[in-house]
Amino acid sequence: MKNYYYFLGILENASEEDIKKAFRKLSLKYHPDKNPNDDFFENRFREIREAYDILGDPEKRRIYDENLGHQQRSYRPTMPPFIKTFTANRIRVKKGEEVIITWQTQNADIVKILPFGLEKGYGERVFKINEFKDGKFNILLHATNSLLNKTIVRGITITELFENDKEKFRNDVEEMFKPQKPSRTNPGGQSKFLRFVFAAILLLVAILLLIKTFSN
Repeated sequence: MKNYYYFLGILENASEEDIKKAFRKLSLKYHPDKNPNDDFFENRFREIREAYDILGDPEKRRIYDENLGHQQRSYRPTMPPFIKTFTANRIRVKKGEEVIITWQTQNADIVKILPFGLEKGYGERVFKINEFKDGKFNILLHATNSLLNKTIVRGITITELFENDKEKFRNDVEEMFKPQKPSRTNPGGQSKFLRFVFAAILLLVAILLLIKTFSN
């Protein structure tokens, strides 16, 4: 069950005026018209509108509060929260590329993933990153056991990948495996090195023979 109070950033005993103020403030911040073609802002605005539609209506809010209270009473794990898995299919992406994160928690009755919001205890989310901060995009998973008042956090950092980064990596790999050509300034350098190695081997064999002769 979604926590609409969390969506609006207010307490469960918030007044009608508090609900209206929170909705107006968040609507201006996350309105899709100010952030076109951004799935995150579009989804966040949809959550805010959904929350206000319920909490802004006294009768709908009364029914919602009853159901929320029943859920909170019926599921109260007594063990500390635990994050079993929290992974991303890629950690270096370009702007606009899709990222898939998956997670699984245990003993947590409140699970939220920032910057997205409340989630189920396990699941998968597909999203695109359109803005990075200093070349990074941080995702935080909070798993809370409200009965024990304990929260654990795990993070994933996605790094922005630029087109020239891919090109540089490809060139480095190609250079690593490219056959080495003899130096033009010293074309006989390789043959001199081989003669030196051969002479060293012969010298080593001679020394071993001498040692064997004297030992007999």
